This record gives sequence, structure tokens and C-alpha cells, in this order.
Amino acid sequence: MNATPVYLSAPRYVLGESEADHTSIEDLPRKAREFGMPPQASLWGWGSVRRTAESLETLAVRSGRATLDAAGTAPSSVDCLVLCSTRFPGGPRTHGGFVQTVLDGIGLANAAFTGVSLNRCTNLLVGLRTAQALVAAGHHRTVLVVTTDRITDEATRMESFALFSDGAAAALVSAEPQGPDAYEIVAGASAQETRSLEWTHEISVDLAREVNERILGSADMKIGDIDGVLHLNLHRPVVVLKERQAGFSATQLFLDNITRFGHCFAADPLINLADRAACGGLRDGGHYLLAASVPGVRVGILLRKLPAAPPAAPAATATREPR
Repeated sequence: MNATPVYLSAPRYVLGESEADHTSIEDLPRKAREFGMPPQASLWGWGSVRRTAESLETLAVRSGRATLDAAGTAPSSVDCLVLCSTRFPGGPRTHGGFVQTVLDGIGLANAAFTGVSLNRCTNLLVGLRTAQALVAAGHHRTVLVVTTDRITDEATRMESFALFSDGAAAALVSAEPQGPDAYEIVAGASAQETRSLEWTHEISVDLAREVNERILGSADMKIGDIDGVLHLNLHRPVVVLKERQAGFSATQLFLDNITRFGHCFAADPLINLADRAACGGLRDGGHYLLAASVPGVRVGILLRKLPAAPPAAPAATATREPR
């Protein structure tokens, strides 16, 4: 358990504004053959994808604002931004302007910032763990974590492991719960195997088991005590096989969004958490694992759902005795 309590609040996301069926993906039948995949949508969970004409900065601003609005948190209360993306555009000459646009767009005039990029589709969970450490150490009190990504080459919208959608997600990590949709960060862990980091390697079940053991040991829990796993939205057979081999049951998985819009880069765990909450799939006091795996890396964060704070009582008003 954390010596210093840290909380995650108001997970929110935005997706690309244009929805399209998977059949619109460039050369999908040919790519499926190249990947050795029977072109059966029901088998893989192919459904829709979301495309955007907006910039990464705009997606980041929209998701960050959505989180602050949901939490009822003023931008001036945020003292740090952790900004994640698998590919920040440009280089050192343009990154300053990129960050400025996001900070100004959300209204974070005085917030410190840091960037997370090298961790691929575990970027968001690495960013959340970084924010947790900053808050627990007392360096910051309220950190906004945002991940933003989009496909820039339509030829890469389908990969052997997923169909990609454009979008962004955000959450607050802070010393106190923020708003009615809040979670205590109970434990977290990561594991890696350096020789397997190259992207053509398979996702490691052993790393997932190692992370599970460390998290469950820290929380003094068993794997069956976890109410749900919020994982990446990879092709359905990949998710089911790997997570079941890691020790989870079918009922612990959340597969709905694979067909709805596929894989939104690192944002999937927060997207799935937000959607499961929106459909009434979370219980107060329940434990939910945010999890992400890429070749050579597994990251997990265990949350406990807090009950929504009761609405504030109306202020008392003076009354006069009838004459």
C-alpha cells in the first residue's frame, strides 16, 4: 500500500470526430493476408475506427479540459502537466511551441511539465506512475496527465495486433480526490525484458504475471479480488489469450471497446475505465487494474473506486417567527 495516499480522478477522453467502418481501412484484406489473419471481423473484433483532422495539441487540450471540468478543478490548481505521446511532432525547435499550445489551451499558465514518449503504448500508465511519485514525494500536489496520439499515415492504421483510432485521454493525480469520480491508487508495478523490446517480439505473459505478483503482494490481495482489468484494445483473441494466460478470468476483462473503436494508443486503459464507469460497471470499494503490455514491457496500476462524495448541504437560511 502507499505510505502517502494518492488519488486518480476524473478520467476522460476524446476520440477522432469521424467514425468509419473497418472496411474503410486502406488495403485491409491484403494486410490481413500478409499478417496471416483470416479476414473475419467477428473473430478479431473489428468494428469501427475514429479519425481526426485535429492536431495532437487540440486533442490534448480537449481531453485535459474535460477532466478538469468533470473534477470541478480550476486550472490554476494544477501545478504540473505530464504530457504523453508515442510521437511528439518535430524536434527540439518545435517542442517548446507544442507544449506552450497545450498549456495555454488548458489554462495551465504556471504548471511545470514533463514529457513521456519512449514507452510506446504504456506511455500513459508510465505517466500516471510518474505523477503518483511526484505527488507522494511532495514535489507537486495536483498533476494533470494527458496522452494524445493520432495516425499520420493511413497505411499504418492496421497492424498485426490492432486497428488504431485517433484520440486523447486525461486524468488528475493528486493528494486528495477531485470531484465525484475518484479512485485511490492502491499499488503499481512495471517489469521489462530488455532483449524483447524490439517491436516485432510478442507480448510477454511472464512480465504480466510478474507485475501481478508485485501489485497483489503489495496490496495483500489475490488475483480474484480484482473486479476488472482495463487493458489495451488489441485484437480480441490477443487480449483474451494474453490476459487469461496472465491469470485473469474472462469476466474480469472489458472487451466492449475493441469493436467500438479499437486501439487508441496508450489511452485505452483510461478510456475503458471511463466507459465501464459510465455504464454502471464499477462498484464502490471495487478494485480495478489499469494494464498495458508492449513487447518487452508490462505496466499495471491498481485502483480502488471511491464512493461519490455526497452533494453539499444547502446553506442554512435564517427564518423569522410568524407574528
